[in-house]
Amino acid sequence: MNVRQWAADLMLGVRFAFTGGREGWTRAVLTAVGVGLGVALLLLTTAIPNALTVRHDREAARSDITFAIQPMPKANDTLVIADVDEDFRDKEVRGRAMEPEGPRAPLPPGVDAFPAAGEMVVSPALKELLDSDSGALLGERLPYRIVGTISEDGLIGSAELAYYRGAEGLAEHITPGNVERIDRFGDPEPGEEQSDPVLILLILVVFVVLLMPVAVFIAAAVRFGGERRNRRLAALRLVGSDSRMTRRIAAGEAMAGAVLGLLFGAGFFMVGRQLAGNAEVYRISVFPSYLNPSPVLALLVAVAVPAAAVLVTLFALRGVVIEPLGVVRAGRPARRRLWWRLLLPLAGLAMLYPMIGNGRDNGDFNQYLVTGGVVLLLVGVTALLPWIVESVVARLGSGGVAWQLAVRRLQLSSGTAARMVNGIAVAVAGAIALQMLFAGVDDDYTKSTGQDVSWAQMEAILPSGVPMDRAAEKFRDTKGVKAVFAFSESWLGDRPQDPDNGTTLTVGDCAALREIARLPSCAEGDVFVVHGAEWDGEEDVTKLATPGHKLYVDPSYEGGPERPAVPWTMPEGVKAAKPRTGLLAGTDRGGFLMTREAMPDAFAPALDGHAYLRLDESVPDVHDLVRNTTAAIDPLADAMTWASTERTDRFDAIRTGLFVGAACVLALIGASLLVSQLEQLRERKKLLSALVAFGTRRRTLSLSVLWQTAIPIVLGLLLASVVGLTLGTVLLKMTGTPVGVDWTGVLAMTGIGAGVVLVVTLCSLPPLLRLMRPEGLRTE
Repeated sequence: MNVRQWAADLMLGVRFAFTGGREGWTRAVLTAVGVGLGVALLLLTTAIPNALTVRHDREAARSDITFAIQPMPKANDTLVIADVDEDFRDKEVRGRAMEPEGPRAPLPPGVDAFPAAGEMVVSPALKELLDSDSGALLGERLPYRIVGTISEDGLIGSAELAYYRGAEGLAEHITPGNVERIDRFGDPEPGEEQSDPVLILLILVVFVVLLMPVAVFIAAAVRFGGERRNRRLAALRLVGSDSRMTRRIAAGEAMAGAVLGLLFGAGFFMVGRQLAGNAEVYRISVFPSYLNPSPVLALLVAVAVPAAAVLVTLFALRGVVIEPLGVVRAGRPARRRLWWRLLLPLAGLAMLYPMIGNGRDNGDFNQYLVTGGVVLLLVGVTALLPWIVESVVARLGSGGVAWQLAVRRLQLSSGTAARMVNGIAVAVAGAIALQMLFAGVDDDYTKSTGQDVSWAQMEAILPSGVPMDRAAEKFRDTKGVKAVFAFSESWLGDRPQDPDNGTTLTVGDCAALREIARLPSCAEGDVFVVHGAEWDGEEDVTKLATPGHKLYVDPSYEGGPERPAVPWTMPEGVKAAKPRTGLLAGTDRGGFLMTREAMPDAFAPALDGHAYLRLDESVPDVHDLVRNTTAAIDPLADAMTWASTERTDRFDAIRTGLFVGAACVLALIGASLLVSQLEQLRERKKLLSALVAFGTRRRTLSLSVLWQTAIPIVLGLLLASVVGLTLGTVLLKMTGTPVGVDWTGVLAMTGIGAGVVLVVTLCSLPPLLRLMRPEGLRTE
């Protein structure tokens, strides 16, 4: 058979798809919608790498805090900038205070002019929040006049909350990592983060798991209307077409629906691309311009989808005999063979086996073997499920009328029922495996902060020179604050002999000092030396406590600008104290402690303030009330919420990406299942109408449809659980992680899959009731 004949037959099938009247157009549109939903998600996936690159580039282009140890000298092209990030409820607010020092000071990306002191430019999302009633509490913290908005070039997402405000006197507070002088935005020499094999494994598995259901649904969509199509092909045999030509014509019809699906998919993608600019999923947002698919990957989708439609159709017709007088599937269909279906998951396990035990320290994971192995295991679900459904429904016994109608229908077309739930089974299997993998390696990327959240829930860090007594009083007056432990801290050094020889100095009242050290007794005017604290390492600080010995409080030790050191002579009667462990960031506090009356007034400008707050968590927005008080005390102050643990940023980003992708895939699964269900009901319109005409109750028919959905989905979810647990176990062994099963998570993933099918089934009931009318027997 030459290529010209193949092309002619395929084009004849295309003509039949679009010239078959309303029936042909309905099938073509249903196929196009099903394929289009999958294509839209594939295009979105091909756009993700570009979106991540653009977000990274824009974040790098606006980077400003360099953590430079030595401050840059002042010039006409320098800018002093301060990190004044905020938190508002569960959202992060990126904030910067700026003070230009010359006419050539660099402007941040997305900003046209420097705001003056008391003014700010904000992102569109922040402006919308501040203008709303829900943002009133944040507005108290940002009482600056809005004079402009940050353009897209200066933001990483459409929903990002960000602002730049004008300020004065920032140069006096220059400190590495907080307030710095810069002459450009952006990092000219960005460092490359060392790759972690386990994180690379997570990324690979996430992509495979999210894309496999899409491929399964596209393959199922091109087979919509198969029974009616086969009856039309029988008519072609009657007018002289041979069996091979008939199959090629059928493939042409499927290809036409797939090509139309590409157009639908492009349209769905463009609509979704615009909607993405107004959406925020798991705190991730993008601009529509970010979502530009890679031309190569988009071309691959455009070629692969029609080609897959042709191959799937030819494969589906291999067991169907289309004769001039009808379609024959044999009176007793040949039973599906099991052996080759088992080869797929076994081959997948064989590809993954060589990497078992590699872990993080023993080498890299082969990305091709990982991808191939996971794909084969998940494809094994689609291969095994039809055999399982056929085997089970063949053995189902008698029951009520609805049960018998459902079972008989499944016995006649078990393959169609299995195709409907294949996608959801693949998604659940992958989700279970990922849930096991994330839970297993979570401890490797989660570390303890050492913060005792039962002792305090928030910490306020105040710049040097802020009077702590007055600040502590304002915190105590804040609604929801139960207790305040306020300290002032600095570095106490033996500067004339050795600038690095020194220890910490902590100033507070007796109640506060007792929280961080075991004091023999305490009265105003006392000074203590804490011996044996981890804070001081092996340094014996008691050697510095000799009466008459001169020490220096010098903020220059912290990397700030040169300031005159303040001398202090060690007094008589310094008391010995013992450290307490675990209250402040997991370590004990050493060095010298003194009450406020013992502190010379000259120390005040050199001391940084820390207030540890115990809160009544039942008070609404108590954390934001504390943040507002902190900002009122000093605009450069920072309030942090304590947490007992923290997780690696990249691990969190991958987990967030999984949640975002899973939300999109679940939406696709639901929409595609609904389209598939409607197509199945449309094909059985006359059958349902005939049953109603003969007196069958609509309740019975509705219940039979529910049984037809429930039986395959239960079998599919059981198979998905087995495959998911197997894949999860192998992945954990690959990472060298002890294998453990979180049955709550497994049941949750299974329940979500069942919930999607239940919602789709309920949504299909109204169309089902409309189809169950005797008028449906009419024909033209």
